[in-house]
This record gives sequence, structure tokens and C-alpha cells, in this order.
Amino acid sequence: METISLRRNELKKIMRETFIDVLTERRDIIEDAVLDAIEDIGLGIAMEAGKNSGYVTKKEFLRKLDSKVKSAK
Repeated sequence: METISLRRNELKKIMRETFIDVLTERRDIIEDAVLDAIEDIGLGIAMEAGKNSGYVTKKEFLRKLDSKVKSAK
């Protein structure tokens, strides 16, 4: 196997170009990561709110969930 040596600034340039390519050509990866993060934050907020409130019925839970999903679209 052949050894390749690069200067630090050359490596930085290659890494920057690669990162830009990924951001522009594979936006779906970034979108999925951001969406997952937002969902995680929302779940955490819901869990905290749940600790401080009473129980709800399954029917009420599904109604609220459905209304949140519809408002997000």
C-alpha cells in the first residue's frame, strides 16, 4: 500500500470540500439528524410535563397526539 502525505492546510481543504459536498448533495442526512434532535427535545419536554401532571386516558392521549401531528403538517 502506498503512503500519502498531506500538509495540514491541504487536509483541511479536502475535509472542508467533502463536508460541503455532503451538505449539498445529501441534505437528507442532515434533515434526518435535525428532525431526530427536535423529536428528542419534544419527547424530553413531554416527559418533564408528564411528571408534573395527572394521568390521562388512552383516548385523550391519542386525541392530543393526533392534534399535534396535524398542526405540525
